[in-house]
Formats: sequence, structure tokens, C-alpha cells
Amino acid sequence: MDKSSFREAWRKVRKIIRNADVVLEVLEARNPMGTRSLKLEKLVSRLGKPLILVINKADLVPREIMDEWKNVFEKEYPTIYISARKRLGTTFLWKTIRKVVPGNKPVVKVAVVGYPNVGKSSIINILKGRHSASTSPKAGYTKHVQEYRASRWLKVIDTPGVIPLRESEVTLVLRFALNPEDLSDPVGTACKLIKLGLKLHPEVFKETYKVQSKTPEEILREIALKRGLLLKGGKLNIEEAARIVLRDWINGKLVFYIPPPRSKQSFSNTL
Repeated sequence: MDKSSFREAWRKVRKIIRNADVVLEVLEARNPMGTRSLKLEKLVSRLGKPLILVINKADLVPREIMDEWKNVFEKEYPTIYISARKRLGTTFLWKTIRKVVPGNKPVVKVAVVGYPNVGKSSIINILKGRHSASTSPKAGYTKHVQEYRASRWLKVIDTPGVIPLRESEVTLVLRFALNPEDLSDPVGTACKLIKLGLKLHPEVFKETYKVQSKTPEEILREIALKRGLLLKGGKLNIEEAARIVLRDWINGKLVFYIPPPRSKQSFSNTL
């Protein structure tokens, strides 16, 4: 995202939050701390709007880990975890919105904000009770502001994905915010992701890709070999293997998660 697009996206987000009654910040269960936007939260606070943290895709992470994250975040804001895909936790979402809404407003405007690809449109579909918000595993898919009448008393506003301007490619991928096709170094980024995955869940690549290798470079080679990814001359297409891994991470097929800060392994400060 260039500077002008970045400024325009934030201009839209500011306007939406200013006109909203409550804000839902959607986080991704595999990296909840990494998908928080402190810039966004400061803006919401400055405008005096209630904020609810919604940790989506909770079906990808053990429930006890979700409970730990909920306890961490609730020290600051009301927090729920949900699986929009499996329709889990939806009742809590409705109840929490009702609980924080100021006064007895006849119509409540809810702004849904967050990084690309954390599941904002899926949350909107939950609130609407039917499919009409477009969903896509391509980061940054929602380009324009969209408003939906979810019920007699609820309006929901979707927003452009919030992407920080100055972050490395690997950090943006770990936060699900950059398309693998847009990377300048997909192999290097995939190797860093694989290294982290091996540290957090040593068997995850064996379980996902049926590979036996234990180093990032060899894992990519084995994936390319198993998938028949070849360049002219029979050379393995390591770059495409890297993009497969990165796509699978973003769309939830590759599953490992960042542990909460209280556990012995915590990567929240670096991700």
C-alpha cells in the first residue's frame, strides 16, 4: 500500500468510527496480538466510542488458548472469541453489542474494522444472518465502505482493511495482511514462517504436507517435489512451493498459533 492509499484508507476509517455507535475490532485467533491495531484503538478511544475485540477463527486454536487470550484482552476491552465459519459464539457477539451500546438507541451503527483477511466480512454475515458481504482469502479484498441493514435495530458498516505502512513483508504475512503474489521475496518470507511454525508446532508441516524434512529450505524442496512443481529444465520451483505455504497460512489450511503472553513461549512483542 502506497502512502496516498494508506492515508485515504485511514480517512475513511476515521469517518466511519466517528459516525458509529460501537466498534468491533476483528482479530485472528492464530495471532491475536499481532492483528491488533493500537493506532486504531487509540483513534476509537479518542473519539469516545465503545470497542469490542472479536477474536475470529477460534475453531483453529484450542479452547483453553482462546480463554487465555480472552483473559489477557479483557483487562483493556470487552472481548469475545468466535468462529464465523462454524457459527460458534454468535450469541455472545449479539449480547456484547447490546451490552455496550450507549442508551436505548432505536438503531445502532456497528463499525467492523481490522486487518485484511481476519474475517471481517464473515462477522458481518453472522450479524446479518445471511450471506451477502463478499468474502475472499485475498488480503485487502474490501476496497470500499459498505453499509448493511442487519436487523430492525442494527446497521453494520464494513471498512477497508487497516494495514500499517511501515512493516516488513514477513511481519505483514504473519498478520495475514499481504498477498503471497505481492511479495518481493516469497522464499525468504516462507522460510521465516516455517522456522516459526517448527518452533511453535514441530509436527505441523509433517501433518499438513506429509513431509519429513526439518529445515525450512528442505521442507520447501520436498513440497515442490511432492507437488511436481518444476521449472524448465526440470529444476524445482521453490518459489511456487513457498507461495503455497504462505497461501495456506493466510487461508487457514496451515494451522499453528502464537501463544498468549503468559505462557513460556511468547512472540507477541515481535509479531
